[in-house]
Amino acid sequence: MAKIDDSVKKKVPELRFPGFTDDWEERKLSDIVVRLTKSSNNNQLPKVEFEDIIAGEGRLNKDISRKFDDRKGTLFEPDNILYGKLRPYLKNWLFSDFKGIALGDFWVFKSKNSEPKFVYSLIQADNYQRVANDTSGTKMPRSDWKKVSSSNFSIPTSLEEQQKIGSFFKQIDETIALHQRKLDLLKEQKKGYLQKMFPKNGAKVPELRFAGFADDWEERKLKDVVEKQIKGKAQFEKLAQGDVEYLDTSRLNGGQAILTNGLKDVTLDDILILWDGSKAGTVYHGFEGALGSTLKAYRTSANSKFVYQYLKRHQDNIYNNYRTPNIPHVQKDFLNVFTISVPGSDEQAKIGSFFKKLDDTIALHQRKLDLLKEQKKGFLQKMFV
Repeated sequence: MAKIDDSVKKKVPELRFPGFTDDWEERKLSDIVVRLTKSSNNNQLPKVEFEDIIAGEGRLNKDISRKFDDRKGTLFEPDNILYGKLRPYLKNWLFSDFKGIALGDFWVFKSKNSEPKFVYSLIQADNYQRVANDTSGTKMPRSDWKKVSSSNFSIPTSLEEQQKIGSFFKQIDETIALHQRKLDLLKEQKKGYLQKMFPKNGAKVPELRFAGFADDWEERKLKDVVEKQIKGKAQFEKLAQGDVEYLDTSRLNGGQAILTNGLKDVTLDDILILWDGSKAGTVYHGFEGALGSTLKAYRTSANSKFVYQYLKRHQDNIYNNYRTPNIPHVQKDFLNVFTISVPGSDEQAKIGSFFKKLDDTIALHQRKLDLLKEQKKGFLQKMFV
C-alpha cells in the first residue's frame, strides 16, 4: 500500500493501494446509495433490532436466524447496509449477508454505481460520522436524512479500487471477529474452571482437582485468611505528579496509569475490593500504588492469587448478598460473615498459578483485539479523504 506525500494537494487518501493514481471525486450520498423503505411484517424472515448488534463492530451478538414474529419493519436483502439513525453515536451498523427485516430506527441502503462493501466502510469513516452525528433532537437525537443524503463524500472513480478497499476492511472485520471469538471462548473456559475447581455449596472438595491432592477443603471466615485490611485514602484532587500509580476504578478497569506523589500502600499481592458505588464488591488483583478512597485492600495469609480467584468465583454472590441496598456499599462485617473454602498451601499455589496464567492469556488476547480495533480506526482515517 502506497503512502501519498502530504504536499501533493490532490483529492486522494493518505494511504492507497498501488496502481491507483486518479483523484477521488465528490459525490452526494444519494448518488451512491438508494435508501430502501419497503416495509414488511413477514413472519418467516429474521428481525434485526439495535439490541442484536455489537455497537461499532457491525456484528450480531446472537443467532437471529429463528427470530420470527409479525412486527413490521424495513425489508433488506443480502449486500444491503443497515445504519442506525437513532443516536448515531452508538454506531449501530450492519452489512447484511441474509434477507431480513430491520426493526426500529434504521436506514437501509442499497449501493448504486458503487461497491457495497466500500460504502459500508465509508459510513464508518470520520467524514460520514460527522455528518450523521449532526443530529436533530436532544433526548432522542436522530440523523437527518435530507442533510446526510445531500452531503458530499469523496470516493474513488474506479470500482476496482472501491472493491479493494471494501475487501480490505472486510478482512479486518473478520480478523477482529475471529479474535473476539477466541477471547470469548477463553473467558467461557475460565468461567467453567471457576465452577469446577472450587467446591460447590456444602461440598468438601471440588469437582476438578490437580493430581496428588485428596484432603478435604476447610471452611473458614474470610477474616481468618486476611492478616491486614487497608482502607484507601488517596484523593486524586489532593495529589501532585510523582512516580506512584493512583489506583481508582478507572485504572483498575483498564484505564491509563496516572503517576502521583501518593503513598504506595498496596502491593501486587494485595486483593483490592471496591467498597462504594454501583459496582461495590468488585474484586481486583495485581496492582500496586496509592489506593483510592472508594477502595479497600486485603493482605492475606493464604495464597493471594487463590483467595482472589475464590472471590471472583463468588462475585455475583458478593453483589447479591453482601451489599447494602439502594446506594450500594459492601457491608461492614463482610470479613466476618463471608465464608471461604481453603485447601492446603501447595494446592492453593497450584490453583492460583493456573488461573494467573489463564488471566494473562486472556489479557494478551484482549490487547491483541484492542490493537486490531485501533489499527482499523487508523486505516479508516488514512484510507478515506
